[in-house]
Amino acid sequence: MNQSLDLSRLSAAIGVEGRLLPLDGGGWRPRGSETILRAHGVRQERARYVDDEIGLRVIVARESFPDSPVVRQWVEVENLGGRTVRVDRLDSVRMPASLHGWEVHSFSSGWGAEFEPARQRLEGGDLVLETRAGRSSQGMHPFAAAGDGRQRLTLTVAWSGNWIIRFQAEGQDYVLSAGLNHWQFHKDLAPGERVVSPPVVLALTDDDVNAASNALARWGRRHLYPANTLSRALPVEWNHWWPYEDVAIDEETFRRNVDQAAEMGLEVATLDAGWFGDPEGQWYRKRGDWHLVNRRRFPSGIPALSDYVHAKGLKFGIWCEIEAVGADAHLAETHPEYLALRDGQRLGYLCFGNPAVRDWAYGILERLIVEYGADWIKLDFNLDPGAGCNRTDHGHGPGDGLFEHYLGYYRVLERVRRNHPEVILENCSSGGLRIDLGILERTQMTFLSDPDWPVHDLQLFWGATCMVAPSACLHWPWSEWRANQDRVPEQTFNPADPGLTRTALDYYTRMSMLNWLGYSLRLPDAPEWVRERLATHARLYQTRVRRFVREADLYKLCGQPLRDGGGDRWQGFLYVAPGAQEGALFVFRLPGGGERRRLALTGLIADRVYTIEDVDSGRAWQATGGDLMEAGLLFDDLPEEGSALLLLS
Repeated sequence: MNQSLDLSRLSAAIGVEGRLLPLDGGGWRPRGSETILRAHGVRQERARYVDDEIGLRVIVARESFPDSPVVRQWVEVENLGGRTVRVDRLDSVRMPASLHGWEVHSFSSGWGAEFEPARQRLEGGDLVLETRAGRSSQGMHPFAAAGDGRQRLTLTVAWSGNWIIRFQAEGQDYVLSAGLNHWQFHKDLAPGERVVSPPVVLALTDDDVNAASNALARWGRRHLYPANTLSRALPVEWNHWWPYEDVAIDEETFRRNVDQAAEMGLEVATLDAGWFGDPEGQWYRKRGDWHLVNRRRFPSGIPALSDYVHAKGLKFGIWCEIEAVGADAHLAETHPEYLALRDGQRLGYLCFGNPAVRDWAYGILERLIVEYGADWIKLDFNLDPGAGCNRTDHGHGPGDGLFEHYLGYYRVLERVRRNHPEVILENCSSGGLRIDLGILERTQMTFLSDPDWPVHDLQLFWGATCMVAPSACLHWPWSEWRANQDRVPEQTFNPADPGLTRTALDYYTRMSMLNWLGYSLRLPDAPEWVRERLATHARLYQTRVRRFVREADLYKLCGQPLRDGGGDRWQGFLYVAPGAQEGALFVFRLPGGGERRRLALTGLIADRVYTIEDVDSGRAWQATGGDLMEAGLLFDDLPEEGSALLLLS
């Protein structure tokens, strides 16, 4: 029988000039430790190690949190010697563990294919999960959960660039390690210099997906995610992108949509790409020229548009890909020293390892806030940096350009939040290709995916909430796309389709009511009944649902659905508020789902009597928590592409 895991055995390792040096072996000498008590009861333990021959001091820093199984750990390396030392690997965690026979659950990822599940059993061979694309969720999400039926070890690397998680066979057992990916990485530490590794977040729980995900969500809401007055409200957003893209948006079109959004009771209007750069040319090629406004489309300028949005009672959002530089951007000509290069070739982004780039970027974002009146900035990133910049005139060396880029980007985000704390920062990267706890420590939420057709939407939500709280996830109901259906043939939603029914519209919309809600439709052109129904959903979300998204535990009552028609074809998601006094149950019958499904609820108080209200019919009845958890609720009257929303009190 496998031994129980014990996270007190966690150690770490670094690589020095081609040698892997575990901190629990080799020439390291322990040099004491200290415990620091921080705010909110956080306990940080700092163990020191020294290798006199190399001249390095390493601190293994581990944080634990009250009433939480979550642990966060990283390493700090300082050169105390008299010569430059090359550090070429940073394993924030390393631990021998009896994992033989355990099953590892992870998610692969790609554009429009985020959170694709994978399961592999540890039976003697190595398992390595990683990305080398330069974006944390390109190829694979930075997440793994290993379970044996009794325990579940969930871990995620809180880093936006290249990361790695290794399960390496060693005899009959395994060595687990995780942290910064050592591929194409090295950092030359001069005497007195130090480097800090990305944190790894771990949670040891019962082998249950809900126990693990709720532990991470509670911890994230209390200790990680930044929040302000606006983000706590989870305001309902409208974004112009999919129905108009850049070629069909202009000042008048945006204003007409704002008028409708205000009538519908929406709370944010976001101007996506298409507002900047020279009048002619594709938005993608003009990225970086944020100082130029497309006056052909927006003759009154962006401040006037922002004023119009505010006068209608909405907050104003704006899109910006602050890291990127397009092929035709004037910025590349005026500031070639800003460009990230690898072996002399442009990589398509600006190297934030360069202090001048950081100052420039902050100035642009502050202008969006101060001059343009932005309450919400959508920060996108649509390219793969790979190993990153290897210039040596940016304040980094040839082997740590990507590492320093992300540290620099984090500093810019932190500066914006420090100086403009009430502005929402949205994380986006070709949809969902940079979702990690490193960037979510510095932004209020993350966009989950560019496509948003049904089932894909639910697959994303099921997977993302294994490591991210629902309140930090934004996704829209099935959007109305102007083009690109050849790329995603499922993106065919047409609100004017005479075959569209209220039942189907409710099914599509409720999927995104599970998290932060937004719409991307041609509001003025939608039939009146569609606008009215979407407004009804927005009011319901605002008055009765979003408080659950903000603070409640989420229980997945079914297995993950798959966008290809596989997986579980019924879905039940139960929110249970703190104290288990109230709840909200979302139920969906997907195409291919059987005619009947009984769902056993969980997380309730067994001897408490609950009133269950069906939002659609208004019918209400009562049952004990014990009955709801044992016998469950039978759903036998939902059509395919049908849904139910039940509120418990």
